Formats: sequence, structure tokens, C-alpha cells
Amino acid sequence: MKLEYDSKRDLFYIRFSSKSEKVARTKTIVPGVYADFNDNDRLLGIELLDASEFIDKKLELDIDQLKQIA
Repeated sequence: MKLEYDSKRDLFYIRFSSKSEKVARTKTIVPGVYADFNDNDRLLGIELLDASEFIDKKLELDIDQLKQIA
């Protein structure tokens, strides 16, 4: 797992795969939070837009919820 933050675009990305693995589709978890999947419905990463808004807030993502949207 790798955590990445882009301060210019205020994006936070949690990567569960290598950068070379291709994203086949992206699903919205909630507005501003997106999950990327490959062709086999494997979770590759989670992206948070406007990440600075999440500072000092608790964000919980349930793995079962991610499986349901896959």
C-alpha cells in the first residue's frame, strides 16, 4: 500500500497496486471519494478530492461496502 498526496491538486490517493496496473473503471463511494478497480474487480486504489477538507475529520471506508460497489 502506498499513500500519495498532491498538494497542487489537493488529492489524496491510497494505492493498493503498482502504478503499472491499469484502472478499468472508477466508482463513486460518496461525492469526492472514488474507488478504482481493474478488469477483475480488484480494488486498485481510493482517491479523495479536496483532501484538505478531510483533515481533522474521521473518514471510515468499510471493505464490504467497497465489495458491493465493485
